[in-house]
Amino acid sequence: MVVSGTEINEFNRILLGCGFDGVVRVSMGGYYGTGSLLYDGRAVLTVAHLVSGEDVLTGKVMFETIEGVFSSDVSKVLVHPDYDDVNSNADIALLWLDEPAPVSADRYSLFYPDVEIGQLFTMVGYGQQGIGLDGVNDDVDVLDRLKTQNTVDGDAGDLKLYLGAQMSWYPLADTVWVSDFDSGFSGEDALSEWLNYTHLGVGDNEGITAGGDSGGPAFINGQIAGIASYGAHFETLGFSPDIDDIVNSSFGELAFWQKISAYEEWIDQSIRSTYEDSPTSKDEVVMSIVEGDSDTQLIYFLVEFNGIRGANDVVSVDYRTVDGTAVAGEDFLAVQGTLQLYESEGYAVIPVEVIGDELIESDEVFYLEVSNPVGGTFTDDVQLLTAQRTIFNDDYIGA
Repeated sequence: MVVSGTEINEFNRILLGCGFDGVVRVSMGGYYGTGSLLYDGRAVLTVAHLVSGEDVLTGKVMFETIEGVFSSDVSKVLVHPDYDDVNSNADIALLWLDEPAPVSADRYSLFYPDVEIGQLFTMVGYGQQGIGLDGVNDDVDVLDRLKTQNTVDGDAGDLKLYLGAQMSWYPLADTVWVSDFDSGFSGEDALSEWLNYTHLGVGDNEGITAGGDSGGPAFINGQIAGIASYGAHFETLGFSPDIDDIVNSSFGELAFWQKISAYEEWIDQSIRSTYEDSPTSKDEVVMSIVEGDSDTQLIYFLVEFNGIRGANDVVSVDYRTVDGTAVAGEDFLAVQGTLQLYESEGYAVIPVEVIGDELIESDEVFYLEVSNPVGGTFTDDVQLLTAQRTIFNDDYIGA
């Protein structure tokens, strides 16, 4: 990360256990970037240009959490089928770990609304470091996980319309957003000139991505709204916002993020396709699970839609786990979010990770509450549905 101030400060440094322990370093084929652990605890979201064409056997994912540093091999790579490396479109990929992620690593849900422009976001990554006046400092070898902020300034497709041939690639409209690196002065406010979006930044918290941040998440409301893809600088007749006219992540340069709202269906359905033994009807729902001795196992809650909807309609519900005798963080990992049923889907499952241990304890239960149906209603117009699951203890006192 390159930051606005005169040095990396306490805002930029990430304390373990403060919500960003699911942002990981991804190494693949001699290159590295950043990724994010998704809501099932098995899949990592990153960029396609980091992993495309690479042998998955070279892939490593590093976690830094309050419990320590962990490394996991990559067992599978899935690149978006529309990935276009010439124009950096659909620059998005999923990795699967060869074992469940550490319990102490944060899991992230997706930001679904297509309302990113104008919003403040927090970016996190393992990239090169520097300050806005000078750009990347090549003498700094430490690759810490850092955070900074910026604002979604506009759509990359609109920027292409303005710059024309000066922008040599063709970003697809409504799939990539662009943000500039503001210094607080109008001379470096690139997108005020080119997109008529005047914004002088967020002060000392302003920043931009650098090499190694590719694949890193941009969070809006704690959910992943974008992933860092690439950077650039431009100048037009009479206006050169880059403070030093070098592509080095300095003030006046631009960074581009792939919009999650453009790829949410592919992400969700790709992850759902990997769930083992997940139910496809209410008759297949398993109501209990044996906890195991370590790692986590998935137990599923099924949501079905039996109504009629129009073409391209997405049906959704909100959900959250609730403690019973089983306690979140000790017996299972709490989840909360929105489940979307896409046009081609009549059902989908919500996975919850059950934590394995060797503690002797009673069988325990927890609950999932489902509410706020959009595009449909619950049977008999009830407002809240609740389902229960039982965790069977498999640890006993020896005779």
